[in-house]
Amino acid sequence: MKRLVTKTKKKTTPKKNLVIVESPAKAKTIEKYLGRNYKVMASVGHIRDLKKSSMSVDFENNYQPEYINIRGKGPLINDLKKEAKKAKKVFLASDPDREGEAISWHLAHILNLNLEEDNRVVFNEITKDAVKSAFKEPRRINMDLVDAQQARRVLDRIVGYSISPILWKKVKKGLSAGRVQSVALKLIIDREAEINAFIPEEYWTLDSVFKKGNKQFQASFYGVNGKKKELKTNEDVQEVLSLLKSDDFEVTKVEKKERRRNAPLPYTTSSLQQDAANKLNFRTRKTMSVAQQLYEGIKISGGVQGLITYMRTDSTRISPIATNEAASFITERFGANYSKHGSKVRNSSSAQDAHEAIRPSNVHLTPESISKYLDKDQLKLYTLIWNRFVASQMTAAIFDTMKVNLEQAGVRFTANGSQVKFDGYLAIYNDSDRNKMLPDMEVGDSVKRISSKPEQHFTQPPARYSEATLIKTLEENGVGRPSTYAPTIETIQKRYYVKLAAKRFEPTELGEIVNKLIVEFFPDIVDVHFTADLETRLDDVEIGQEEWQKVIDQFYQPFKQELGKAEEEMEKIQIKDEPAGFDCDVCGNSMVIKLGRYGKFYACSNFPDCRNTKAIVKEIGVTCPQCQQGQVIERKSKKNRLFYGCDRYPDCEFTSWDKPVGRSCPKCQGTLVEKKVRGGGKQVVCVNGDYEEAKVK
Repeated sequence: MKRLVTKTKKKTTPKKNLVIVESPAKAKTIEKYLGRNYKVMASVGHIRDLKKSSMSVDFENNYQPEYINIRGKGPLINDLKKEAKKAKKVFLASDPDREGEAISWHLAHILNLNLEEDNRVVFNEITKDAVKSAFKEPRRINMDLVDAQQARRVLDRIVGYSISPILWKKVKKGLSAGRVQSVALKLIIDREAEINAFIPEEYWTLDSVFKKGNKQFQASFYGVNGKKKELKTNEDVQEVLSLLKSDDFEVTKVEKKERRRNAPLPYTTSSLQQDAANKLNFRTRKTMSVAQQLYEGIKISGGVQGLITYMRTDSTRISPIATNEAASFITERFGANYSKHGSKVRNSSSAQDAHEAIRPSNVHLTPESISKYLDKDQLKLYTLIWNRFVASQMTAAIFDTMKVNLEQAGVRFTANGSQVKFDGYLAIYNDSDRNKMLPDMEVGDSVKRISSKPEQHFTQPPARYSEATLIKTLEENGVGRPSTYAPTIETIQKRYYVKLAAKRFEPTELGEIVNKLIVEFFPDIVDVHFTADLETRLDDVEIGQEEWQKVIDQFYQPFKQELGKAEEEMEKIQIKDEPAGFDCDVCGNSMVIKLGRYGKFYACSNFPDCRNTKAIVKEIGVTCPQCQQGQVIERKSKKNRLFYGCDRYPDCEFTSWDKPVGRSCPKCQGTLVEKKVRGGGKQVVCVNGDYEEAKVK
């Protein structure tokens, strides 16, 4: 009799869904949100790109880009393929912008995914609700966004890989040109030309202190006999003062109005970069780096959570959910009359409105409530973003304003005052002086002049660009997009086309040379209007209104003619070495000043037989307070920050962020240094904190 054997079925592990994001930092967080049925991996940015060694654009085949897998990413690609094969379904969750869409498209190509499938997931904030909600509504890869990214990449490659080799041959190796960087460089150089051509003009102001009852207030000279008069010289001032017969003035006009000041809009990428530079002293790259950390997630009580929405945006739109949450928070914290719930924000015409403005992902996570989880820089930037968003959802501030005219013998002074009637958004975002009150006055009242203060002034040239003002100018002119500003600014500094002096951009000799050649041979590349129009057409590709190859072709055909002309007619520029004024301490030949990739330096004229080089340093005329032998010189840190050190380094390791003044503290004999103080002044203090001198403007 045969025995019946029962076979037990092997347990099979259920297949998981594979999710691919860009950053490893957010992979763990998203996996935790999605649960055990999902495995989340990171592509670590792009996995395919154009070759670095060649143009990689097929001009004979309608400008098709020639992509290759990025070197070093082979093992990662193999891992992704392996996991994709055994996955139930693959979701592509790269960042919600053009670049992210292109990354998803490249992943789909490498993993053989069907482009007709709904496998693209987009979320604007890394919170549990936002991520889970996004996975309920996957979509197809948006090929218009992919084509827009390809168009920009190909266009930048054509410009850079065509002009740069010409500059290498005609000027020196290591130079580059690009659509946005060339415009930025020209703006800086044009501003420098304005400054150099500026002729100051003298002018005077005449302010007086008046008294009404027990209250004093200030008024400014306006004109004579009802007409505005400019005071160009001291003689003009004295002529006005000679008209006055006494110190008694009559109030001839009182104008009272109610004025509303609306809250600022929430941040876009460029407005955040500008405010972070002006208010926090953050460089553009630092702002974006810290914002990335806040977006990808910070470990707070209850787990890791993304604290802000996606930080690359030119939209000021806020989602209805976030608007409702802000309204509730503002009503609870300040009262219903502070919430402007229901008002609509209008975007600029250039904004693609792909996603929202930069805002906190949860308005209830106030800066104070999570400060212990953030480092110093994260807290500063989060506070800036949180305050701006909450303010943007609050009602306007209302001021009672008052303007008065004071006259005697035809001489008119005017005074302006204001008082907060309702603070509105200023309750959280005080961006100006609130009150400048005037005493109550009526027409016919008499006021007494207490004193007058004539002051001489001279008109000032336009200021050099800072990072913030350069970004603002590029944005106003429609040049570049949020993601391009930080790398553009970094590139023109890395190429030594410009340098930062007192946080302002100055063009270098090399920058002047490169700009002159590009302006002469490639005028469209540095034409602001041409570049802005091209940006607009590239944006039209993004919304399916233009074919990307057509945009490229219409740019390339005339550009090709300019390239040919430049190759033939551009003369080789010889950058001459300057005599250094001393001899080489190795071989005895004269030293010269050479222009290198990172600026000027001393080198032996007997190169290549003698390769002696020295950095050009600036002495400040102070003996080293530590070794008493060397001289204190200016140095630059790796992050280009100025500091002071001994020229005998490494034998003497004295360094200081503050400038030594060459004197010792009268109390403890410590080193005295010059520190900057608020308001633009300076103050000499002891490094040991025992002594300080009066502030100097």
